[in-house]
Amino acid sequence: MAEFAFHTLMIQGTTSDAGKSTLAAALCRLLKKDGIAVAPFKPQNMALNSAVTADGGEIGRAQALQAQAAGIAPHTDMNPVLLKPSSDTGAQVIVHGKVRADMNARDYHRYKTEAMQAVLASYQRLRSQYACVVVEGAGSPAEINLRARDIANMGFAEAVDCPVIIVADIDRGGVFAHLTGTLDCLSQSERDRVVGFVINRFRGDISLLQPGLDWLEERTGKPVLAVLPYLHGLHLDAEDAVAATQDVKGDFRVVVPVFPRISNHTDFDALRAHPGVDLRFVGPGQPVPPADLIILPGSKNTRGDLDWLRQHGWDSAIARHLRYGGKLIGICGGFQMLGEAVDDPHGVEGRPGSSAGLGLLAMRTELTREKRLLQVSGHGNFSAERPVVRGYEIHMGVSSGAALDRPAFVIEGRGEGAQSADGQILGSYLHGMFDTPQACGALLAWAGLQGGATVDLDALREASLERLAEATRPLYAALQGLSTRFTQAGRK
Repeated sequence: MAEFAFHTLMIQGTTSDAGKSTLAAALCRLLKKDGIAVAPFKPQNMALNSAVTADGGEIGRAQALQAQAAGIAPHTDMNPVLLKPSSDTGAQVIVHGKVRADMNARDYHRYKTEAMQAVLASYQRLRSQYACVVVEGAGSPAEINLRARDIANMGFAEAVDCPVIIVADIDRGGVFAHLTGTLDCLSQSERDRVVGFVINRFRGDISLLQPGLDWLEERTGKPVLAVLPYLHGLHLDAEDAVAATQDVKGDFRVVVPVFPRISNHTDFDALRAHPGVDLRFVGPGQPVPPADLIILPGSKNTRGDLDWLRQHGWDSAIARHLRYGGKLIGICGGFQMLGEAVDDPHGVEGRPGSSAGLGLLAMRTELTREKRLLQVSGHGNFSAERPVVRGYEIHMGVSSGAALDRPAFVIEGRGEGAQSADGQILGSYLHGMFDTPQACGALLAWAGLQGGATVDLDALREASLERLAEATRPLYAALQGLSTRFTQAGRK
């Protein structure tokens, strides 16, 4: 069986979105192809895109993708601490897949010492099961204000004594300043464990970059392990941020409001890839364009995002959309907004209280302290085709009312969600409802797109992982050739 130079390798970045998540996924896939048992790991993740694991917990969506790249089922040990922001200063803290508490930034900073114990316990369990663990850092190790009690970057690397590679995004500009500046912000022991750099998303003539690479290596004494190309058209789950660019393709327009606390916008990946769909994410200050279908996405703060919806005129736009025969879908928090009221008596998502819903479905929702986490499958009840559907539920609320007597889906024998009597509105707690080709095609047909192509999102994701892995082979080869104190201590 092949061996890898490191039993643990950590990928850190000069900034958020430098390519840490995709690089970790690529290395997991390459190790799998070499027959090496590998697991992904992210000590601490702050993201509103999450996934439900086989052991009934919640982790960052990126770690679920990396697990797929590694050919294993996602597990809560792969992301032991997940932070889901509910405001600019507070977040829900999830430890080993379960909600631990809601904390403000200062309280969480104090809690990190305890969180580190959970992180190390998960890491040791993975180390005992896999020949290699590929670790993804968070943000940047150069964030000086967060260095004390750090569990996400160098604090973790120092605790387990693992090597680090630092990746920077050249497409943003300033790549040499990013790399040298990051290195200068580290302590000597932290700099010593950096085994090299990766320059990501390069496009152009590599010969023009070479003088800069030579200067960087001479100045830092660290090798540039690889310059990786800018890859267009990858279909991979985003860790958190909504894509800034929008690829307009088909004539059937789907519009999604970008709530301040939008969650699991990966629900729309299949629509983004569909050749017949023009998917538009609409943010604050942008006019609501005409649409065939409006989808209200998930939310980490349903009442707050419902207020935002009204402040930006979406309630009036939705009413006008429905008057002219348009279709409307609400997913999870967006589903709750469709009802008559959202009650939060325990202050689960903020101050206790109640907010009027959009009043489009005869139901109301009470937010509860207990979170429902479940992988599910079933079929659509909105179509005579009864399409197969698979997905997951992540929500802290229970809905009740007459609207639920007309369920949108049947999930494992129970009715789920709701649909209006006039057939214009559909709501559900089911994340991933568009992910299977049958369900995606049937939902779009329900919304008015006839004779459209179907999209196999899982096949697109697999093809993207393979393409990403092949582009990352130069880095993989460079890592195999490294000889440092880590390779001597780290071979399994």
